[in-house]
Amino acid sequence: MSVNVFDRFTSRIEEVTAYLTAHQLPLSLPAGPPAPDDPWSVPRPAAVDRTTLAWSTAVLMLASHHHTAIDRQAPAADALLRELGVCGLAQLHCDLNAGAPIDYRFTRCPYCDGIGEDPTLPTCQELGCALWHEYDGHGHMCPVCRDDDYQPQWFAEEHMAELEELLAASIEDKTPARSWFGAWLRRRGPARDRPRR
Repeated sequence: MSVNVFDRFTSRIEEVTAYLTAHQLPLSLPAGPPAPDDPWSVPRPAAVDRTTLAWSTAVLMLASHHHTAIDRQAPAADALLRELGVCGLAQLHCDLNAGAPIDYRFTRCPYCDGIGEDPTLPTCQELGCALWHEYDGHGHMCPVCRDDDYQPQWFAEEHMAELEELLAASIEDKTPARSWFGAWLRRRGPARDRPRR
């Protein structure tokens, strides 16, 4: 039985909501008190809805990374979404990866699970968007991975082919006496064209 990717979003929200309800934690936080008339004061904190996909994803990422319960990471998820919104999930993912940038072509997006579209918005198919919009940066893209296409096998083969071409060119340019090696690499062809062993 195959599981629809959109069912995973629903189950993620249900899991977190059930946990919060079982531990008698609020499902939403009201906005903070209004800021005083002082121009140097901190702006009023926004309300946080803990039943959204973004909040559920943030708290599960934090709890999984720190090996703690969801209730211990709830304030951090609240702060993240208050400060940065859904786009803060990309920064969180980067921070949990020791600050290294995340290439979403090789790493599944934690928010959209690699589909490249914002799962909380209606799809192009549901809205009846023209097919050519798929290629012009249409507005349904995921705010975390920015519509990067998660296809690690295809991109790995493309990278290997590019690296072999660069290696062959650099060997030929640097060492004329060893140009046979560069010619041999070019004759082999790109990695994607060779039969697998």
